[in-house]
Amino acid sequence: MELLTGRRALDESQPEESMHLVTWFRRMHINKDTFRKAIDPTIDLNEETLASINTVAELAGHCCAREPYQRPDMSHAVNVLSSLVELWRPSDQCSEDIYGIDLDMSLPQALKKWQAYEGRSQMDSYSSSYLPSLDNTQTSIPTRPSGFADSFTSSDGR
Repeated sequence: MELLTGRRALDESQPEESMHLVTWFRRMHINKDTFRKAIDPTIDLNEETLASINTVAELAGHCCAREPYQRPDMSHAVNVLSSLVELWRPSDQCSEDIYGIDLDMSLPQALKKWQAYEGRSQMDSYSSSYLPSLDNTQTSIPTRPSGFADSFTSSDGR
């Protein structure tokens, strides 16, 4: 719902009746005209995009059911979204973004390329470190401190 609308789940700057995204979104999704107005204006709406957005909106509504047993499991969500993967294309026509990702590549192709890169990167770096070493990458995950236990079952209890 956040992706479709460009709004936060809880936006206290909104009036009380539209402060909570889930309840507001459900009201907006009921009517076709109000639903179009609820969609993030940065999304280029055409009939094909709107059909995909409706699919995602319906899934999002089910995922936000009040009772957990009424929510779909992850495999259902993946199956619903996977049918949309081939339709996805970035709106910016530039073929590479600032991270060097080829945006003309389909999502499955990009995933395979990423997996191949990750496999190679991890194999190269495990001999010297517990984290993949990427030259121009910063991470918030610190390296393993000296003296840190090798496992959670070690003798020092860490």
